Amino acid sequence: MNRILWVDDEIDLLQPYIIYLKEKNYEVVTASNGEDALNGLGSEAPDIVFLDENMPGMSGLETLQEIKRLRPEVPVVMITKSEEEHIMEQAIGEKIADYLIKPVNPSQILLCLKKHIHQQAIVTEQVQQNYRQEWSDISYMIDTASTIEEWQAIERSLSKWDLELADVEEQAGHSGMRSLIADQRTQANAAFSKWIAKNYESWFEENAQRPIMSQDVMKHSVFPLLDKGEKVLLCVIDNFRYDQWKCIQPLISEFFTIRTEEQYSSILPTATQYARNAIFSGLMPLQIQEMFPDYWVEEGDEESKNQYEKELVQTLLDRYRRRERFNYWKVNESDFCERVIHQLKGAQAPLNIVVLNFIDMLSHSRTESKMMRELANDEAAYRSLTISWFKHSPTYELLRHASELGFTVVLTTDHGTTRVKNAVQIIADKNTNTNIRYKVGKALNCSSKNVFTIEHPKKVGLPCPNVSSSYAFCTGSDFFAYPNQFNYYAQYYRNTFQHGGISLEEMIIPLVTLSPKK
Repeated sequence: MNRILWVDDEIDLLQPYIIYLKEKNYEVVTASNGEDALNGLGSEAPDIVFLDENMPGMSGLETLQEIKRLRPEVPVVMITKSEEEHIMEQAIGEKIADYLIKPVNPSQILLCLKKHIHQQAIVTEQVQQNYRQEWSDISYMIDTASTIEEWQAIERSLSKWDLELADVEEQAGHSGMRSLIADQRTQANAAFSKWIAKNYESWFEENAQRPIMSQDVMKHSVFPLLDKGEKVLLCVIDNFRYDQWKCIQPLISEFFTIRTEEQYSSILPTATQYARNAIFSGLMPLQIQEMFPDYWVEEGDEESKNQYEKELVQTLLDRYRRRERFNYWKVNESDFCERVIHQLKGAQAPLNIVVLNFIDMLSHSRTESKMMRELANDEAAYRSLTISWFKHSPTYELLRHASELGFTVVLTTDHGTTRVKNAVQIIADKNTNTNIRYKVGKALNCSSKNVFTIEHPKKVGLPCPNVSSSYAFCTGSDFFAYPNQFNYYAQYYRNTFQHGGISLEEMIIPLVTLSPKK
C-alpha cells in the first residue's frame, strides 16, 4: 500500500479526498502544519507529499526545503491558492514534483499519484505490451526480408525496442522482456547472415543494384553539400553502432537539427583497415592496392593499417577533379580533441574531416580489462558508457562549436560492433590474420556451417595476399578460435564486443546529416 503525507492547515476540510484515496487503497497520513509534517516523515518515508503553500508557522516553501533536506528522494506536490509567478518559480527551484492550484478535484489528485508514484510501472507495462503486439510483425519482417531497405527497417525496429525495453526495465529493476528481444535479434542476425551470403557477391557484378556502401559515403553525403557551398565537418566515429547513435541523438539535438538520417552498409570485412580506407578513397580495398600500392598496408604488416587516410582523401578529390582544400584530424586523446576545436574555429577549408577513435578504444579496453567488462556487461551497459563518454568528452564540445561556427556535420562510422558469445574452431596457417570475426589466408578450414566464405576475393573488391587465399567471416555472435588453447580463448573473448564479421550491428550503420541550429 502506498503512503501519502498530506500537509494542510485546513486538513479537516479534505476528509472527502482522504476517504476517496483510502477507497483507492492508499494510506493517508495527515498534518496541519510544517512541524508535524516533518515529524510525520519519521523512519518510514511516505511515497509522496501533498503540501499546502500557505500555512501558519512554517510556510509551505520552508517546509519544502526541510523535506528536501531530510528526504530528497520523496516527490512533493505543492498545492496552493496562489498563482503568483515568483512562488511557482521558487517551488520549482526547490525541485517540486508538481504544482496544483486550488481548488483541486479528486481526479487531479489521482493523476498526480499515477504520474509520480506509478508512472514507471504503467510505462513499463505499456512498452512491454506494445512490443508484444509488434513482436509478430517484426518476426514476419525477418522471415520475408528480401532487400537491404527491409533489413535496415528491421535494425531500426530492433534498436528502438531494445532501447525502450532497456530503459523502462532498468527503471523498474527487472528485465522481463529483454531475453525476448535478444532472441529476436539472434533470429534476425541468422536470417540476415544467410541473406548476405546469398546476395553480397552479386552487389559487385556489372550494373548491379546495390545499397550505399563504404566507398560511396563521400560521393553520396559530402560532395553534394560542398557543391551547395556549405562548410562541412565529416565526423567518423570508429566502431559506432546504430543504437549508439540513437542514444546520443537527444544530446546532439540541443544544437543540431537532423536533415537526413540514413543507414548504409559497411563492406566486408567490417574492419577499419578495409571499411574506413574505402570511405576516404571512394574505392574498394583491391582498387586501393592496385592504384595506390604505397597507401595499402597488408594484413601481415606491423605498421598501422590506416596511416594514409589523409592521402586517400586527396586521391578521391583528384579523381573527381575537385579543388576543395580540406583539413584532416585523427583524435585518440582528449587533449588533442581540444586542439582540434581551436583549429576548427580558424578553419578556412570547406571540407573538414575528424576521425574519433574513442568508441573503438572503449571496445578494446573492455576486452582487455576485467573492470571494463563488468561496467559494460551487456548492450545496455555498453550504450550507457557511450552516453557517459559523449556527455563528458571533448567530442560534445567539438560538435557544439561546429554548430556555432555554422558547419553542416555528416556523422557516420566505418563499421559497428557485436557482442560475441560462441567460439567456433578454425584451422589456418601461421600467416593468417589475427581478427577473430574474419580470417584471410590459405586453406581455411572451419568446423561451423554458419561461416560465410569468399573463395574469389577479387570478385568482391578484396586483395588476395596469395593466389589461393580466401576470406572467412563469422556470422551472428560467433567468433573464431584455433584448436590450440581453444577453451582459453573461447573464455577470454566470450561476451566481448568485436567487429569484422556479418551482423546487423556491424553492417547496418548510421549516416546522418546535421544542420546547425541558428
